[in-house]
Amino acid sequence: MTGGDRMDDRRDAERTRLAQADAGEEPWRAWGPYLSERAWGTVREDYSEHGTAWDYFPHDHARSRTYRWNEDGMAGICDEWQTFCFGLALWNGADPILKERMFGLGGDGGNHGEDVKDYWWYLDSTPTHSFMRWRYHYPQAAFPYDELVAVNGERGRDESEYELVDTGVFDDDRYWAVTVDYAKASPTDMCVLITVANRGDQEARLHVLPTLWFRNTWSWGLPGRDQVPKLVGSPGRLVGEHWVLGQLVLSGDGEPTTLVCDNETNTDRLWGLPGRSAYPKDGINDHVVNGADTVNPTGEGTKGALHYVLDVPARGEATIRIRLSRTSPPPANQPAPELDLGADFEATMAARQAEADEFFARLIPDGASREEALVARQAIAGLMWGKQFYHFDVQQWLNGDPAATPPPDGHRFGRNSSWRHMNSFDVISMPDPWEYPWYAAWDLAFHCVTIARVDPGFAKSQLLLLLREWYLHPNGQIPAYEWAFGDVNPPVHAWAALKVFEIDGGRDFDFLARMMHKLLLNFTWWVNRKDIGGNNVFEGGFLGLDNVGPFDRSAALPVAGVLEQSDGTGWMAMYALNLLDMALILAVHDPTYSDIATKFFEHFAYIAAAANEGLWDSEDSFFYDVLRLPDGTSTPLKVGSVVGLLPLAAVTRLTTATLNRLPELTARLRWFLSNKPEYAGVIGARRLGGDGRQQRLLSMVGPDQVVRLLARMLDEEEFLSPYGLRTLSRRHLEQPFTVELGGQEFTVGYEPAESTSGLFGGNSNWRGPIWMPTNFMLISALRDHAAFFGDDLLVEYPTRSGSKHTLTEIADDLSARLIALFVPDAWGRRPIYGACELFQTHPDWKDLIAFPEYFHGDNGAGLGAWHQTGWTALVADLILTLRR
Repeated sequence: MTGGDRMDDRRDAERTRLAQADAGEEPWRAWGPYLSERAWGTVREDYSEHGTAWDYFPHDHARSRTYRWNEDGMAGICDEWQTFCFGLALWNGADPILKERMFGLGGDGGNHGEDVKDYWWYLDSTPTHSFMRWRYHYPQAAFPYDELVAVNGERGRDESEYELVDTGVFDDDRYWAVTVDYAKASPTDMCVLITVANRGDQEARLHVLPTLWFRNTWSWGLPGRDQVPKLVGSPGRLVGEHWVLGQLVLSGDGEPTTLVCDNETNTDRLWGLPGRSAYPKDGINDHVVNGADTVNPTGEGTKGALHYVLDVPARGEATIRIRLSRTSPPPANQPAPELDLGADFEATMAARQAEADEFFARLIPDGASREEALVARQAIAGLMWGKQFYHFDVQQWLNGDPAATPPPDGHRFGRNSSWRHMNSFDVISMPDPWEYPWYAAWDLAFHCVTIARVDPGFAKSQLLLLLREWYLHPNGQIPAYEWAFGDVNPPVHAWAALKVFEIDGGRDFDFLARMMHKLLLNFTWWVNRKDIGGNNVFEGGFLGLDNVGPFDRSAALPVAGVLEQSDGTGWMAMYALNLLDMALILAVHDPTYSDIATKFFEHFAYIAAAANEGLWDSEDSFFYDVLRLPDGTSTPLKVGSVVGLLPLAAVTRLTTATLNRLPELTARLRWFLSNKPEYAGVIGARRLGGDGRQQRLLSMVGPDQVVRLLARMLDEEEFLSPYGLRTLSRRHLEQPFTVELGGQEFTVGYEPAESTSGLFGGNSNWRGPIWMPTNFMLISALRDHAAFFGDDLLVEYPTRSGSKHTLTEIADDLSARLIALFVPDAWGRRPIYGACELFQTHPDWKDLIAFPEYFHGDNGAGLGAWHQTGWTALVADLILTLRR
């Protein structure tokens, strides 16, 4: 074998693993970073009367109280059923507790939403998690838990949040940079390299505790689930036995002390009651921090750690080698083997990293700059680390467990009580493993577009998952998110499915057909439930934009009436076109889909025409929500927001080739235009395409409206910022929109950062900031319109600049503006980091990239869920598209 041959084998190694996993030949996805970073403060763990999740299971309980539905930890991994968990614990000798999990505050703690106060980054991950890298910066001084709580508690909505960097604990570089590298020797054999770097100018001591435990499934009182697994400790290793998993061995180099306790609740500490174990869940914490006699002297239990005490010189570093391996299947009655922590460990780590480098070198175009390549790779890493094990049997949660106190009536008949059919036991892509450690339907759809770039098999499985019968409501509704499955997210699943189908090569017709069959049920739910008047103009309510309007659209209206929404109607017009496109693709192989194509062609026409009749304001050249009152009068809510721009996304083309292939659709289109000429505005535009063939535009925004609406969207005094499109017109800074309804006054003003409104729990953050998903949708819409108009349509960009550009050029420039949020500017500063000098200039921080939830509407600073948000990883897709 030549050197070139070896390079080709290595280059294809990760794709080979993906193919093996997809074919069911090797379970390369079986182990991964599926351990959540926060299980406390979640709905699943909340059995309170009134759904006060953050109070019912606070951070202070987490180290001592066993979770019911999933586990959490730092830099963690687990198997796809979360039978075992492995994570990292640290202690700097000054903290009151081990650092086993990240700390943060909720909105009632002086934040503008859930906000974590630690700093960590996902630096790398291949799609099979054959190689992963994680970084955490841990203060050497005591972690200022009380200070963060107190100062944030004193701040109001008009003040910025008080962050860890503001406390001064990183001054003089007195912190630990802890890096964890994972490399798989096989699907169930993981090599782990922990690198501890002392960034300070004095020698310091750090306690490092790689920790292995079994998720507690035995104390629920459920029949047949009371068997308890076992961990046995000996010098330098832990050996686990589980009736499903088999034998599991954790070995470490050097001479760590092995500590073992039980993953059981410390009921004595929490409630003054006797518990199931003399050595409960926080036994290792109490032993290390306080020297307590709280670990089992026999070395047996269900939670164990290898305790390293490292004295690291100033600006020096130390490493620990750990190996975790499933060494035999059940019944696991053979002696545990020794694990290689020498040459084989080194070779595995080197090979997997090299293969990861080759994988991303082939993925990222040569046209991308070094900085853009760095951003794309870390964005994808964040998506991969955001895959979490999610267990939630809603009926069991509502009823309570046999071994537990029955939940109060407020719990049993409150939140999510109409979703008893739901039973989740899956690895799912989460919006954020700490701020949002549960899936959200429209977030997940956007995740899948970028995931498809590296792992189309997983992306397709995720889209299909939320449409399965144990997720999709019997009435056809897709569950929104854990806090309220019945809330309404935008119907973007069909759009995402088409994107994933295209990225995957446009060959998996079975996937598209499976998606379409279930989406037909969901589309029908929308028509039946969200078009109260039956007039093809839709409501929708919340729709993910919390809350861009003058009042909370998810709550009861302030007056009797119906709120007809431009975004809801635009989404449904887009949905109809997406299903039309699916039917056209599938009809090539199955003519029966022709009937469905004609159905959605007509349905789109009805929706688009109704929207133009009732929601389009020709004087303002904008779509507005309209409040329809019982007496027949209407009040347009003239808020210049993304709500009025989203109708641009409802667009597709019908080509001559398509129509020639489907004569029934051609005939129906001709009949429709002849007999219903009033719909010509949304289906009548025709022109020759680049190939010289006739094509027809189907668009909610007709050709005469596109230029007028884009003049608003591309105006720097309204939506266009240096870093993308704002969600609210900047004109509302000086001219807030105000309406009086039911004796109350409601106002919307431009707020470029966090909202000062208390609407939607204080999370009304769509009133000015830049959001990646809506920007991505509008850029995609521009490209779709460009496919019809070609270079013949030139639009002034920016508005009033006198410079004309094609829609493709505008889409490219908007993409570049969004990418510019993350890459250093001419002064070497990343806009996402705002005025924080530590992140902007420090060599140990400036190339560690965060992917915030949204961005300041004027200067691009990162806001909201700050360290990693899955849909912000769409920037990777923008880079791959722009630089291809």
